[in-house]
Amino acid sequence: MIKRPAYPPRNTAIVMRSVLISLIPGIVAMTIFFGPGVLFNLATSIFTAVATEALCISLRGRALMPRLRDLSAALTGVLIALSLPQAAPWWLIVAASGSSIILGKHLYGGLGQNPVNPAMLGYALMLISAPVAMTTFWINPLTTPSISAAWAAYVGQANDALTGATMLDLYRTQFLSLTAIEASDHPLFTKAHLGLIYGYEWVALSYLLGGLWLIYQRVITWHTPVGLLATLIVISAFFSIDPDTATPVWVHLIAGAGIFAAFFILTDPVSGATSPRGRLWFAICVGVLTYSMRTYGQYPDAIAFSVLLMNFTAPMIDHYTRPRIMGHESSVKGSGGR
Repeated sequence: MIKRPAYPPRNTAIVMRSVLISLIPGIVAMTIFFGPGVLFNLATSIFTAVATEALCISLRGRALMPRLRDLSAALTGVLIALSLPQAAPWWLIVAASGSSIILGKHLYGGLGQNPVNPAMLGYALMLISAPVAMTTFWINPLTTPSISAAWAAYVGQANDALTGATMLDLYRTQFLSLTAIEASDHPLFTKAHLGLIYGYEWVALSYLLGGLWLIYQRVITWHTPVGLLATLIVISAFFSIDPDTATPVWVHLIAGAGIFAAFFILTDPVSGATSPRGRLWFAICVGVLTYSMRTYGQYPDAIAFSVLLMNFTAPMIDHYTRPRIMGHESSVKGSGGR
């Protein structure tokens, strides 16, 4: 039995290693249901992230090995790889991973200085600069490509029969164009109403198990995951304008990056809120923004943009939600009377 640590780990390498271990179930599930392209993404993204990290550190005249051993670059590479389309060409992976390290990390001074989540910055940059590749190279949920098909996509020869838009995008664009009979007979939307979406549910469950293990190991707290997931559930279940055409709760949770982001993106200790109440409010706001963009905006998932927008508000959230020290007045209240 794995012993639960008495205190949260403080060593950066231990924290990064714990997060990497917790991602293994999700990686295995994604590979099973969406093919070996996931492994091509991971290998390319990790190599690019570590190589870019080494280059930036060398140019800054810092000691190389201590900073590579903290595994932060490798974790960024893994997170961006799991966020990209499973049939993404190699150049898209290299550009996303490299920009995550350069623009999302070292531009601000390196580890611990970045105001935004590096992986989400790289993802958002690719979504803006290469929108076609980022929205059409997702593996079709009805197919699982072979190694040869995945390699063909990796080198830039994606098969249109294997790739397409994301599940959230398909639901938002195709469901409204179908008649009631067509929708009831369509396997995609029939299963979506049951919460069974061709492997997405198993991938989401795998990330959930990994995230719960991180909470058990005290690497993260419950505030951020509960805040985001509860917000998505409540808004999509009770505040939809038209329940008949609205995207179901299950699709919001498991077809997009909701569970993945709740445990592995929003919990970034540098770019997110740090106080307990701050983490909760940070996650709630990300959930509201995500649902709004998914429903009324142009981006089907929108997790990346929601996280980046809230990253800039994290210092303010921490300022107003910092725990009160016993015997002292609230710093917020005291500053007003100066």
